[in-house]
Amino acid sequence: MKIIVCIKQVPDTNEVRIDPKTGTLIREGVPSIINHDDKNALEEVLKLKDKYEDVHVTVLTMGPPQADVALREALAMGADRAILLSDRAFAGSDTWATAKTLTAAVKKIGDYDLIFCGRQAIDGDTAQVGPQLAEDLGIPQITYVTHLEVNGREVKAHRALEDGYEVLTTKMPCLLTAIKELNEPRYPSVRGIFEAYREKQVEVWSAKDIEINLNETGLNSSPTNVRQTFTPSPKGQGMILEGNGRDTVQELLFKLGEKHLI
Repeated sequence: MKIIVCIKQVPDTNEVRIDPKTGTLIREGVPSIINHDDKNALEEVLKLKDKYEDVHVTVLTMGPPQADVALREALAMGADRAILLSDRAFAGSDTWATAKTLTAAVKKIGDYDLIFCGRQAIDGDTAQVGPQLAEDLGIPQITYVTHLEVNGREVKAHRALEDGYEVLTTKMPCLLTAIKELNEPRYPSVRGIFEAYREKQVEVWSAKDIEINLNETGLNSSPTNVRQTFTPSPKGQGMILEGNGRDTVQELLFKLGEKHLI
């Protein structure tokens, strides 16, 4: 079974700061990590690899050269092959252009049975790239996967809903997107880390290495853009009213009246 896992290197959101003048993320000095949902997707694929002998896992990402670190971590966890799509022509791609670029890379990889992505990236929260990739490839998709069973060429998955879940089945090849409830990602082993940095290689593909129309990738080809990014203003200090119920309500009404809220 040949599986492709799409991951993204993202800034650790606990450390994110925004430039007040430009409205863009300040990435200098901010640690980067594998996107959380993508790590759940990778873990589920590695569980299949632990169970079946014929599973081959390729990890694919698009990003700057430093995304090599995320791919090395995926290799250390147990992936077999890592591919980095890195080219100035890809820079600034929105979800549509990103999906187009990933589609071209998947077609170059060739034969595959399953594609696994995270539901969404913590730096964008769009949840669009996985479904767009499936549409571009013309394969079925199951999103928000919380449980997975693979029986031969058939995939059976629980798909999370707001008030429960639905059980869906489909044939391979197909695309799935994972959420955190699916599993708990493993830590890389010491041997895995050694192999990832000493014995395994990260393949770097540019626009020339994949059959991509340059009018379908990059900032200028992206039909959507972010107009503004900002952090919410800090809230003012709260007020605690103490006393019996009637007096507290009267005081609250008086305070709200003072502020012309009622």
